[in-house]
Parts: sequence; structure tokens; C-alpha cells
Amino acid sequence: GGAPRVTSARKHLLADWEGVAGACGKCVAGSGLSWFLVCSGRGPTAESMADGGRGRFGERDAPSFVRDDFIVPDVVKTFVSYFYRHIREKNIFEIHSMYETSFNKLSDRYFKQSPWPHWEAIAPLVDDDHVFLLLYKEMYYRHIYARLTPTLEQRCESWDNYCGLFQVFLTGNVNMQLPNQWLWDMIDEFVYQFQNFCQYRAKLKMKTEEEIAQLKDCDQVWSALGVMNYLQAFIDTSDVGYVLDRESGMFEKFTETDGYYDLKGGSNVLRTLGYFSIIGLTRVHCLLGDYHGAMEAVEPIDMSTKGVYACVVSCRISLFYYVGFCHMMLRNYLEATRCFNKTLVYISRNKQALSMSLQYEQLMKKNEQLAALLAICQSLFPQTKVIDDNVQAMLKEKFGEKMQRLAKGDEGVFDEMFSYACPKFILASVPAVEEGAQVANYNQEAYRLQLLMFLNEVKQLFLLQNLRSYLKLYKNITLGKLADYLEADVQKVRSLLLTMKFYQKANYGESSPVDELDFYIEGNMVTIIEQKRPKRFANFFINHISRCNDAVAKLNKVKQQSAP
Repeated sequence: GGAPRVTSARKHLLADWEGVAGACGKCVAGSGLSWFLVCSGRGPTAESMADGGRGRFGERDAPSFVRDDFIVPDVVKTFVSYFYRHIREKNIFEIHSMYETSFNKLSDRYFKQSPWPHWEAIAPLVDDDHVFLLLYKEMYYRHIYARLTPTLEQRCESWDNYCGLFQVFLTGNVNMQLPNQWLWDMIDEFVYQFQNFCQYRAKLKMKTEEEIAQLKDCDQVWSALGVMNYLQAFIDTSDVGYVLDRESGMFEKFTETDGYYDLKGGSNVLRTLGYFSIIGLTRVHCLLGDYHGAMEAVEPIDMSTKGVYACVVSCRISLFYYVGFCHMMLRNYLEATRCFNKTLVYISRNKQALSMSLQYEQLMKKNEQLAALLAICQSLFPQTKVIDDNVQAMLKEKFGEKMQRLAKGDEGVFDEMFSYACPKFILASVPAVEEGAQVANYNQEAYRLQLLMFLNEVKQLFLLQNLRSYLKLYKNITLGKLADYLEADVQKVRSLLLTMKFYQKANYGESSPVDELDFYIEGNMVTIIEQKRPKRFANFFINHISRCNDAVAKLNKVKQQSAP
């Protein structure tokens, strides 16, 4: 199931703004906008402002209880005022502290089961600053998704707010500094809400006819193409690919300064959002089942070295999780094993520090999923030399019995572990509902398709393991004889042998390891190449040199002591 490919979304983004963004409000400079946004002569298009901020549900006014009766606690007023001031002053450390700590503490104390105050209630505290209110609404809707159940109207409003906020970032020179954690959370939440909306609109069975009709009117809200267009636009507009290329030649200091360095001495927002959008776009392709597209999207990031992704723990884990999963689904089990193992080692070594994080429970759940995926890879393509000893012990402790059943090809266990550890796949298209037809839930369709593909792959791999066990017994064997052993026809056996060659090349390239079986086919004869392990004498000589040096040192010591 492939998603629509976006190759140069930047040139299409402004042209399609009305259809993609819809109603995103008036992006007009407010009283305090001058310090946020230096206009470059490219404001929002007239089409995107045509509805004057009217949403898909009529006037976008605040409910009466928000305008008249809602009392904002004094501590929240103080928080908003200081938050606004620190953003204006580009005080990155205070912004990070208030965003990461204060906001969550206030949420736990005052808004555990309710939304934060409506933006119209706090607008007077921030001089009605348009850009700050867009940032506030981003946090406002994220809080609703995390603590409450968003309505369809709130989902659409959140989409509109992201459109307005991203328009500001993409079409103007934003003069502000924001923490990496917040910028990553923007992209991560943007993709999450897209995923959540796709799942929501596919659950039609419990929805009324009125709700289904409203969903039809929202066909451009959270569309796959719209989401990918925004992510690709950040990548293109920020020129982050060019920056990463120059960094490899030591011409840039993007990673060295954790993304806060800017050639023009201005904002870190656009460039860092472009960097994180690479990871977000990789995730979107993975959710849509386009694994080749995901690997192409993440190509600008060198995962073998430290990058800006390492500054944000959840970003690092998300990157390796989705890239590792794509490798697994593309049958590159060796690289998948390396990705999962590297992340599990990182979590294990930093578990005490991670326990202080507000996202600790989510990180531990992702840790369990990574372990389950690694157990699957080990069962399909054992690679004990690549896995850390502590990770190996952890796998045996958590999945000892299940791994034994996986090694025997138990399809039920493969189904269970894949279902637990895989991403929540989504359908790119809107489910078609005909009048009079019985409605059903389609939210599991994409998952079932990916599960079916995976289980078919498992069956084929265990056929290959059976084939490998016969090949190890011979130096030469005919295809007919192999076919008799496997109870299959000759053409099927030839196909299996070619598949085995494909797996070797996909995982090892042109050079197979010494322990891997190698063979070639000539006519109807299969010839197995005996690979002898080369004798290594390095350790022998190193040990003897060390002993010789110790003996010389002792002799010199005796000589010095016996000297008059």
C-alpha cells in the first residue's frame, strides 16, 4: 500500500493552500507581531483568508461560557504573561523550563479533566499577539488530545491552527528561538493527530448519519497529501538537506550547536523544524506502508553519527523505531537488528535519567515494542554477534518461551508480537460510504494488510530455513532431489534458492559472512561452496609480545637493583 509520493512539494504548497489548509484564520500582524514576524512580502494568500477565519462549523467564536463566565486562575495568568515575555526576549532556557515543567504542573493541578482556558480569555494578557496565540492553541489542542477526547470540531480547529502556524513559519522570517523539545513535539503531534484522525474517520459503525455527513464535509482536513506537503515544505524551505551535506564537510555547525546555530544570527525555528520534518515524513510513509518512501525520506540524516535527533530523547527513539521497522518489512533484518539493539542499549544505559522525564511511561512502552521487534528479527534471521549481551539477556528474560515458539514457526506468536509492536497503520484515502449501504469500521484494514504480508514473509523464511538445513548436508545436489526432500516441484525450489540469494544480498551486500551458507546454480545442479574460517594469529602474537615485554621489564628491574 503506497502513499502519494511528494517529490517537490514546495512549489505546489502555496498553489494548493486553500484546499489543503482551509480556514486558518486571518494571519494579520497584531500589536505584538512585529518582534515575531518580519514580513518578507509573502504573506498568506488571499484565498486562504477568504473565509475570514470561519470554520467548517460556522462562526469560529468562543462559546458563551468562555467569553463571559470562565475565570482564569491568577497563577495561569502569571504563567501566560511570563511565557509570552520570555518568548519575546528569546530566553531559551526559561522557555524550555516553562514549556516542559510549568505547563504540565499547571495541567495536573487545574486542568486534569478539562481544557486550558480558551485563547480569547488569555488574549488580553498577551496584547492579542496573533503568533503567540497560534503557539498557545497548539499546546491547547495537544492538551485536549492527551487528557480528553477531542470532538470532530476540535480536530478540525486543530488542523486549521497548524495550517495558520505553519504558514507563519514558511512564508515569513520568524525572529524567535524555541527549544528543540517544543519544535520536535510540534512535528510529532502534527503527525500523531493526522494518524488519530485517520483512525477516527475510519470508525463508521458507531457514527450517526449526521456525523458521517460532517466527515464528508471535512474531506480536506488532515488529508495525507496535505500533511506530507507541509512536512516536505519545511524540508525544502529550510534547505536542511544542503546544511547537512555541508556539515559533513565541516562547513556547518548545525549538530555541534544542537540546531541553535544560524548563519544569519536569527531564528532556529525553520531549520530545526525542517530537520525534524525529515523524521516526521519518514513516520508518515511508514504508517501508510510505503517503506521505500520512508527510507528515501530519512536519507539526509546520517544515523551512524550523532545528530540533532540525539538532543530529544523521544525523537531519537522514534527515529530508530520507524527506520528499524522499515528495514524489517523490507527484509533487511541485519540493519533492523542494529537499529533496535542500539536503541535498547541507549534506553538501558540511561534508564535512571529517563525516569525523570514526563514521557517515561511512553518511552518504556516503546522500549517493550522495540524488544518485541528485535525478538522477531532474531527468530527470522539470528544475529547474536550484533546484539549486546545485556540486551540478549533481557530478551531471554522477557520472551524466552515465546522466542522458542517463534523459532518453531508458531504463526500465532508471530501474529501476537507483531500486533503489539507494529505502528498503528492508516488508510490514506477516505472510506467510501454509499447511500443505503451498511456502514462498517475500516480502521483495521491497513493493519490487516500489513499483518498478512508479514505472515506470508514468515512462512517463506521458514521454508528457506528448511532448505538451508538440506543444503548443509551436501556439496552438490540436483534440483530434483531437493524438490523431493521439500515435497515441491523443481520450479518452486529454484525460486526458493533465488529468494535465499536475495536475502543474503539484502542483509550482507556482496560479501557474505564466513558462517553464512553460499552456493551457485549451474543448470539443474546446486553446488555448495565450502567456506573455511581463516586462521587468525593476531591474538597469539599479541599475547607473546606482551609476555616478552613483561619479561624484559622484570630483567631491567633486576639489573637496576644489582647495579652498585
